[in-house]
Amino acid sequence: MSTTALGGDRPRPTIVLVGHGMVGQRFLEALAERGLTATHRVVVLCEEPRPAYDRVQITSYFSGRTADELSLTDMEFIEGHGIELRTGDPAETVDREARTVTARSGLIVGYDVLVLATGSYPFVPPVPNKDAEGCFVYRTIEDLLAIEEYAKSRATTGAVVGGGLLGLEAAGALKGLGLRTHIVEFAPRLMPVQVDEGGGAALLRTIEEMGLAVHTGTGTQEIVTDASGAVTGMKLSDGSELATDMVVFSAGVRPRDQLARAAGLAVGERGGIAVDAQCRTVTDPDVFAIGECAQAVDGR
Repeated sequence: MSTTALGGDRPRPTIVLVGHGMVGQRFLEALAERGLTATHRVVVLCEEPRPAYDRVQITSYFSGRTADELSLTDMEFIEGHGIELRTGDPAETVDREARTVTARSGLIVGYDVLVLATGSYPFVPPVPNKDAEGCFVYRTIEDLLAIEEYAKSRATTGAVVGGGLLGLEAAGALKGLGLRTHIVEFAPRLMPVQVDEGGGAALLRTIEEMGLAVHTGTGTQEIVTDASGAVTGMKLSDGSELATDMVVFSAGVRPRDQLARAAGLAVGERGGIAVDAQCRTVTDPDVFAIGECAQAVDGR
């Protein structure tokens, strides 16, 4: 096990945090508030190339807010508390018997306590050519940077799959980038979870007045590509076709529990790492899961 001496030969117990999003950063702050960063070695394995940022406000990037302004991470806090933050180096495997985590770089870190804060991932419908050139998801700053670059260099029309809140934000971003923009929503109205039929009708009028084309009550059947494999359109379930140079999937998220599954941790029926009321996994008392990747055993 990787431990660091704390005076004499007394080893410090090690806390490994997998994931450094909004929840992961708040967890680190809670450790510091309780004085645990002084008594424990804390190692953070972060998949993204940048520390935690405000994902809720991510669309504001397109209205001029910079990635640095979205950041939630004070590096003085990280360094001052001796936290070992490794960006761009996600956990790849967990060996619960050996109590180690192996990162993509090959680093192996032993743990006394393991905390999984792996968040969620965008759901992409299993349609043909969903991974074609010109298809994107709308989740991270890197996603936004890629969308922005493609929109400016390769696209004049964009389509967003998903008419929920984040889908509407994505559509607004595409329009702001100068693209003719379509929204495709399988439900009979936009934001079907949040608004009723009357609210949906009012929302539709507002969205259409903004110059966005809305297609409700239909789903994506296939992404159409050209000979080079780049997006040229979409086939919809109502039989119509839509010409578009870019497709952005924003059809909801799923708990990111693959690492936990591979480690033999129990997951919920619909995904999510099964935890108790203290966020301790029901499988292993030394492993916790917090945030969107976790699923309470009572289903909440």
